[in-house]
Parts: sequence; structure tokens; C-alpha cells
Amino acid sequence: MTQFQAVTPDIEVNGQTVIAFIAGMEHYQHRALEILERNGIANPRPGEWYSQQAWLNAFKTIAEEVGPYTLYCIGTKIPEHAQFPDGIDSLESALRSIDIAYHLNHRGGEIGSYQFHHSPDGTMHFFCDNPYPCEFDRGIIEGMARRFEPPGRHINVRHDDSAPCRNRGDDSCRYRIELSP
Repeated sequence: MTQFQAVTPDIEVNGQTVIAFIAGMEHYQHRALEILERNGIANPRPGEWYSQQAWLNAFKTIAEEVGPYTLYCIGTKIPEHAQFPDGIDSLESALRSIDIAYHLNHRGGEIGSYQFHHSPDGTMHFFCDNPYPCEFDRGIIEGMARRFEPPGRHINVRHDDSAPCRNRGDDSCRYRIELSP
């Protein structure tokens, strides 16, 4: 999917997810609200639905005016704000839940996916086929993984630069999840 471009204009995202945008700009919440409003989302509220394209336009503004680290920070806040399924009790179930949560928090059409793969050799990968920016996706994956990080281990999520990338005009990105002692 093309980065920053909704597949159809009918797709919406729920307000509690949009609020993560504000939380991700923790020290600059007034700027986050201004960027959202400039892109057509004024005073987002839980329970309300907003244009995904307007939200993607706000992400593009962040990418152009603030930078990719802020996109990452916004992504790390998604697990704290978006609706996730019940019963998450392990790192693997947490990572598998991201696609379910993605679909719970969007409506109105095809939105792409977050596909988790855990290989028999222990490697873990995410394939992200959606219109969101790379660093935002990395933040979501890392934010969710850290909530269920095994004791004594450290999670690191790395963009796979050898794979296709939305920043380079491709339709998807791939990430590698590493556990280190």
C-alpha cells in the first residue's frame, strides 16, 4: 500500500487510536492538536470515528515538519490507547494481536495488515502492508513487544533494509524482532 494514502476515502479510525497521536507528542501536545486540526481532525474523542486519510495527512505533516522519531514515539503509544483483544498473555500473543487490534480500530474498507511470523529457528518477523509510515509501525511493534518482554531479555525491532520499504515507494515493509539477554 502507498504510504500516507488510504485505499478508499470511506476508511475511518476510532478516536481513542487518534488520541495516541497526541500522547506520542507528549511534550508538544498543543502542536499535535494543531497538526490534527490543520488536517481535519479537531478535538478527537474516544468513541468517535475520523477519516483515515485526514489522520494519514497528519502523519505526513509530522514526517515533513517534525521528523521520523516522533512517528516512532506515536507508534509506541498505540498499545496504550487503541482497542486490543482480551487474553493477551505472552510476547507471541501480543505480537499476533496487533493485526486484530488494527482491524478493531479501523472500519470502512480494505486497510492492509500486520502479519507476524515466528520461524522454527526462533526468528520473528513482521510484514506490514498498510498506509502508515515505517517508523510508526516500528513503534507499534516495539511498544507492544515491550509490554510482554520476557524477564531478563531485551526486545529490539529493526527495519529490514534488505526488504521492500514504503519509504522507497514499495507497498510494504518488513521488521525483525530480536530478543537479547
